[in-house]
Amino acid sequence: MDAAQQEATARARELQRNWYGEPLGALFRKLIDDLGLNQARLAAVLGLSAPMLSQLMSGQRAKIGNPAVVQRVQLLQELAAQAADGSVSAAEATERMDEIKKSQGGSVLSNTTQTTSGSGAPTVKRVVREIQSLLRSVAAAGDIIDAADTLAPSHPELAEFLRVYGAGRTSDAVTHYQSHQN
Repeated sequence: MDAAQQEATARARELQRNWYGEPLGALFRKLIDDLGLNQARLAAVLGLSAPMLSQLMSGQRAKIGNPAVVQRVQLLQELAAQAADGSVSAAEATERMDEIKKSQGGSVLSNTTQTTSGSGAPTVKRVVREIQSLLRSVAAAGDIIDAADTLAPSHPELAEFLRVYGAGRTSDAVTHYQSHQN
C-alpha cells in the first residue's frame, strides 16, 4: 500500500470513528467474535455484499450508505451485548439474527420526543438526530444550506427539509416535524 492509500485509509477510519464511535473493522470484528459469525454470515445478516463488508472493515470505504444497514448494525450490537451477558442463548441469538436480517428499517417517526416510545420504536428526537447525522456525514452545514438555496426555486419542500434537518438545531427540527403532523 503506497503512502496515498495509507493516508486515505487512515482518513476513512477516522471518519468511521466520528460517525460510528470506532472504526468499522473493530466494530465488525467484535460482532463476529461475540456472535460466533464469519464475515460472510455477518455480511448476509447486515444486507451487505461480502466485498462491501471487507472494504468497510479495511477502511477502503468510510461509510455505510444504507440507513437500514446502520440500524441492523445497532441491533446486532444490542444482541451481542445480550449474548455476552448470558441473557440470550446461542439458539435465541441465531433466531434473532434471522429476524434482524429480514428487517427493512421502515418508518420510525412518532409523535413523542423521548428516546423510545412505549412500543420500543425510536422517537422523533432520535430519528431527527439520525437524519441530521446522515446528512452531516456527507456535507457540512454550509454546503447543505448552499444546496437548499440551489433547490429552493424548483423544490421548496426539499430545500426547507435540508435547512431544518441538515443545518438546523435538533429541537427546531423536532418542532418542525410535529407541526407538520397536524
